[in-house]
Amino acid sequence: MTETIPAIRTVVVERQFAHPPEKLWRALTQPQLIADWLMQSDFAPVEGHKFRFTADWGGVDCEVTEVEPITVLAYRWAAMGLDSVVTWTLTPRDGGTWLRLEQEGFKPDQEYAYQGARNAWPAYFTAIETVVAKLD
Repeated sequence: MTETIPAIRTVVVERQFAHPPEKLWRALTQPQLIADWLMQSDFAPVEGHKFRFTADWGGVDCEVTEVEPITVLAYRWAAMGLDSVVTWTLTPRDGGTWLRLEQEGFKPDQEYAYQGARNAWPAYFTAIETVVAKLD
C-alpha cells in the first residue's frame, strides 16, 4: 500500500504552560522577547503590519493577518519558496495556558521545510518557556 501525502500539510504543536495567557502573549508579541526565543524582528501586533524575522542564515517575510489580544495571533510566513500561515492560539486552562501553534501551507514538494518546522517548533516552545519564566 502506498502512502498518500496530502496536497497541503500542517504542523501543529500544543503544550500546557504554567503561566497566564498575558505572559505568553508578551513573549509572542514583543520584539525584544521574540528575539530571545525565535529571531530578531520588527514585529508589531497590528493586522496588516509587514515585518521580517532575521537570522544569520537569512530571513522570513511576514505579515500579520489576525490579532485577537491574548487569544489569537496569526501571520503569513514566507521564506525559501514556502508561503504559509502561522497561527498561535492561547486558551486559559488549569491555572495556566494551553498554547497551540499551527503552521499551514506546506506543499508536497516542500518536505524539507515541513520536516524542519516539525522539528523546530517544539524546541521553540521550550525556548518560550524559558523566556516566560523570567518575566514579572
